[in-house]
Amino acid sequence: MPAAQSPALGAALRISGLKKYFKDVRAVDGLDLEVRPGECFGLLGPNGAGKTTTIEICEGLTEADSGVVEVLGLRWETHAKELRQRLGIQLQETQLAEKITVLETLVLFRSFYRQGPTPEELIALVQLQEKRDARVGTLSGGQKQRLALACALAGSPDLLFLDEPTTGLDPQARRQLWDLITKFMADCRTILLTTHYMDEAEQLCDHVAIVDHGKSIALGTPKELIASIGVEHVIEFSAAVEAVDREALKVLPGVTAVNTSDDSIQLQVRELHRAVPALIEELTRQGRPLTELRTHSATLEDVFVALTGRHLRDA
Repeated sequence: MPAAQSPALGAALRISGLKKYFKDVRAVDGLDLEVRPGECFGLLGPNGAGKTTTIEICEGLTEADSGVVEVLGLRWETHAKELRQRLGIQLQETQLAEKITVLETLVLFRSFYRQGPTPEELIALVQLQEKRDARVGTLSGGQKQRLALACALAGSPDLLFLDEPTTGLDPQARRQLWDLITKFMADCRTILLTTHYMDEAEQLCDHVAIVDHGKSIALGTPKELIASIGVEHVIEFSAAVEAVDREALKVLPGVTAVNTSDDSIQLQVRELHRAVPALIEELTRQGRPLTELRTHSATLEDVFVALTGRHLRDA
């Protein structure tokens, strides 16, 4: 792919005061964001947080109620034709004609743009050479996602929108999509990625905004956000959750917070080597035997829990 051109105004995407309300739902409620040229920016949050509505407004598919959106220094109201040539879009669910082949699909999409890779180059880029002449309807879920990404890259875009690109894929297919996204980023192009997979954001994104109920509740690099909660590790254990004295857990050595889900309790801790023995001793004192114990280093998921008191899967 040819090298990307930097947008004239210095920001690949600028959102200010964005609002979009539907009946009984404030999908986007005063959102402010700025995406730098050449970075992968993650828009993270649970289903219903407003991610897809935000990205559809940026893509020109949905009209905002109020606020300003500048894409590559341009606005949809005045530069729609040019923006369509410079953007790549992979929707949350891309419905492609199932009776035509992979090659025919890419010939069609390539015809929409003034410039870009050839259909054969796109097939090689997403590693679908063995499926070149296969009908789209015969592809696996991961292969269809790779084909959808190839369609999004057909115009050699300066800015690529990826809306939940790996939802529903198995781990191997997810990793393949990650590799393709990383290759695109190597050309110093810009990506806006929405996801509710925190590991995906940590792997791919330079900066992230965590959104909830249509608002940004945290913004920074993944490392900055994880460091901001002052937690190094998380202990998660299963026991008789409702019967455990959680107030006693809060004062254990090294514990900074206690969160509860339906079937487990999570402790945010600074000193794992002190907290684990203290936890086991306290649960023994309470007569609440452990049925499962796991520990992990703090992640963006833990940032969301610290900010909202909920897990993404619960939200």
